[in-house]
Amino acid sequence: MIGRTVSHYKIIEKLGEGGMGVVYRAEDTKLGRVVALKFLPPELTRDSDAKGRFMQEARAASALDHPNICTIYSIDETSDGRLFISMAFYEGETLKRRIARGPLAIDEAVRIAAQIGEGLSKAHAAGIVHRDIKSANVMLTSDGLAKILDFGLAKLSGRTQQTKVGTTLGTIAYMSPEQARGAAVDHRTDIWSLGVVCYEMLTGRLPFSGEYDQAVMYAILHDEFRSLTSVRPEVPGAVGGIIEKCLEKNPEDRYRSVEQFTEEIRQLESAGHTISRMSAIQKPKEPPSIAVLPFRDMSPARDQEYFCEGIAEELINALAQIEGLRVTARTSAFQFRDKNLDVRRIGKELGVESVLEGSVRKAGTRLRITAQLISIDDGYHLWSEKYDREMEDIFAIQDEISLAIVEKLKGKLIREDKSKLGKRFTVNEEAYNIYLRGRYHYNRRYEGGMYKAIGFFQQAIEKDPLYALPYTGIADCYNQLGHYGLLDPRLAYPKAKEAVARALEIDDNLAEAHASLGWIRTFHDWDWDAAEAEFKKAIELSPNSIVAHHWYSLLLGAAGRLDESYEQGLQALALDPINLITNTVIGLGFCWRRRYAEAIDQLQKTLEMDPGFALAYLFLGYAYGGAGRWDEAAAAFKEHIALGQEAPIGIGYLGWAYAASGKKDEARALLERLDDMERERFVPSFYRAMIHMGLGDHALAFECLDRAIDERESWMVTIKTNPFFDGVRSDPRFAVLLKKAGLEK
Repeated sequence: MIGRTVSHYKIIEKLGEGGMGVVYRAEDTKLGRVVALKFLPPELTRDSDAKGRFMQEARAASALDHPNICTIYSIDETSDGRLFISMAFYEGETLKRRIARGPLAIDEAVRIAAQIGEGLSKAHAAGIVHRDIKSANVMLTSDGLAKILDFGLAKLSGRTQQTKVGTTLGTIAYMSPEQARGAAVDHRTDIWSLGVVCYEMLTGRLPFSGEYDQAVMYAILHDEFRSLTSVRPEVPGAVGGIIEKCLEKNPEDRYRSVEQFTEEIRQLESAGHTISRMSAIQKPKEPPSIAVLPFRDMSPARDQEYFCEGIAEELINALAQIEGLRVTARTSAFQFRDKNLDVRRIGKELGVESVLEGSVRKAGTRLRITAQLISIDDGYHLWSEKYDREMEDIFAIQDEISLAIVEKLKGKLIREDKSKLGKRFTVNEEAYNIYLRGRYHYNRRYEGGMYKAIGFFQQAIEKDPLYALPYTGIADCYNQLGHYGLLDPRLAYPKAKEAVARALEIDDNLAEAHASLGWIRTFHDWDWDAAEAEFKKAIELSPNSIVAHHWYSLLLGAAGRLDESYEQGLQALALDPINLITNTVIGLGFCWRRRYAEAIDQLQKTLEMDPGFALAYLFLGYAYGGAGRWDEAAAAFKEHIALGQEAPIGIGYLGWAYAASGKKDEARALLERLDDMERERFVPSFYRAMIHMGLGDHALAFECLDRAIDERESWMVTIKTNPFFDGVRSDPRFAVLLKKAGLEK
């Protein structure tokens, strides 16, 4: 063919060959331009009906005008009836060839994925499904564009139902489950194949493979693939989550449209620096990793839930002391409490190699604890053991389990770190069990639970006055009660300060206590330097402390150091990607940066993880308000209140939304509601100020804010950053307010 002229095209050189034909570079002698000619195999167009269908679809594809779709100039045939396509010629290489040199940088892969998605969006809008998206069908041009090739050819080939041996393995590996079954397909099959391409770009390998075609198809239909983070740990969870949603076996569970995929991936691309930072935060390549699930309560009375959670939490804390071992944080692992899911799926979602699960059965003073360590790759047990003990042996049981797991995962660490596993804060079994009950209630983060937790922590101290952890538990409870206005801060914070001082007196190297003191210095003392020193000390003592990184990010944000705040938030998020509070605070950080669209997106994603998480609704309403979407803001605040948060904070925010949107009567009614509430409980003046500010009653708002300073209300430390005050920053009274709060000198 080289040197031959076909129609008005002079063939110059062969570019490549595949199952869909041979491609040549040629010169268009009429227009004087270089083109690519694809000659289709004769067997594909022998049938006249098939040929007619192809011509119709190819004409539709040629009408697609988009930067990320290869331009088709014409469809013609040779004198002997062989079809060929004339299309644009691009300098560059196929994505398949690029991947052959190794996995792509994360930012590069995200950019290419977004471009492929936009090209597919254009095609799908025109009613055209590609059906054969794969890395070989994407051209990367020298000027940085991704071009989708071969629209219309997959339907001509009948490849959606081709299952016999001898078909191209690469194409079968990109098939969706519905394609592999020979079922009808729609645009969602392109979404699946795009997910495969993304996985391939980031890992250099395909999610489903096998020695022969049928083995690959079986894997597509039945097997789970290795999570991206287990293959390439530096891939951020946000990227992995998008790709894994594309690869849901049920089409209904994938993105409803490729536009949704593209929107999410574009948001990541626009925050490319975020991806780079998150990647840098991750651990080095594939360290041993484990998630510890809450143990199941098998006791006849089903009264050991606190103990089941407690032993899992203690194991997490013990294993986290082992350098080089990545341990999933408590909040992420405990999301799967009482969910009847295959352990391999849990491990995949958490991005770990192994999962520890177990059960507790108590009869009298006897305990039977079983524990199994399971490999995520194949679902087989790596180790299992059963322990029959008296209650007083619980510490020994924890040590045995922890050491056995570490021995299995990374035995060389035993000699180096065995002493770390053995650190105990009390030897009093009863005090320890009571402390676990307190943690159980504190972790539920509701007002009544806080008071229950304080009671249990006090009981634990009575059993062992030198047990430091219950003191930090008391401090944290009072910190949160004061912060959210559930208790007068002038009463709450001194109690917190007293408790944390006692904890540090017992153990001045207790990271939890330094983090708690950092909170007090931030939200009560308003002492930035002292607060920062405490958070840095906590992180030095426990680098993987999610709480320390999270609370430090709040301090930095309130101080106006927004980039540093965001960095600390990402540190916390990398340690625990599905921690609801951390994800929520990331959304609040976007509000502080006036990036409301990103805040709304972040908070909506948080609520996808748990639709009942009230705090996310509160800040979602805040983000909607910042964006001027007042009806949606009010709806979010109402949802927060409906979830049992009948507290002044929700009322204040809702009143602000009503007032700002012109519903002044409704706003004033909520002011009266706060007055009624104050007859029975403390009502922070800050929330009244919000409503007055929305109503435009600035004099009354500043009076309330002055009282809020006297009341040492926590949210006053945010006024330097908080966009809520953007409309009054030029008011002289605001400058006075900053000085009173110690935010300006």
